[in-house]
Amino acid sequence: MAEIINLRQARKQKARAEKEARADENRIAFGRTKAEKNLTKAEQDLAKSRLDSHKRDDGEKP
Repeated sequence: MAEIINLRQARKQKARAEKEARADENRIAFGRTKAEKNLTKAEQDLAKSRLDSHKRDDGEKP
């Protein structure tokens, strides 16, 4: 015979599992320290400035 389950409890358990999965994703996306965020921003700024410094000036005439 099949195991008898309470559908209300099963729904709640499924909702809890989905909520926990969403929380794990948010921890990965937003759970960084201020120092890590500042480091990432500094690296992005440095990369952008290096890219901008290598742009060619084609001597466009107005």
